[in-house]
Amino acid sequence: MDINHQGINHLYQELIIDHGTAPRNHHKLQDATCVKEGYNPLCGDQITLYLKIENNMIIHASFEGKGCAISQASASIMAEMLHGKSVRQAEELFEEFQAVMTTNLPFTESLGKLLAFNGVKTFPTRIKCATLAWHTLKAALQQSEQLVTTE
Repeated sequence: MDINHQGINHLYQELIIDHGTAPRNHHKLQDATCVKEGYNPLCGDQITLYLKIENNMIIHASFEGKGCAISQASASIMAEMLHGKSVRQAEELFEEFQAVMTTNLPFTESLGKLLAFNGVKTFPTRIKCATLAWHTLKAALQQSEQLVTTE
């Protein structure tokens, strides 16, 4: 592994730790138009996702939750990325992130800060931590009544 690659991995690890310990948009959204809960029974990660959607646009996204740094960082970065996106753009972002996390597809620049989770792919049990918030998002957008769980 060259120094440049090591440096990038270190920056990504720092990004996950930063968002995991000081998550952004970590609060209950009082005027949410959509609320969905997700749970990862394997390690106890929990998330409640709040979305304010108007005219098919995500005006605001926030979450409350507890769990490992990976799950909280993923929810934090997701909430940041969703602001101002259309519902369709959010669904496409879910599909792209899910695909790169669960297959051999490479991460692309279009995933922005989600590139930080590239290293998580080498730990299959941690993939569920990284994707919990995203599965919760998908269920929220589809207005699914089913419990969101990684199992």
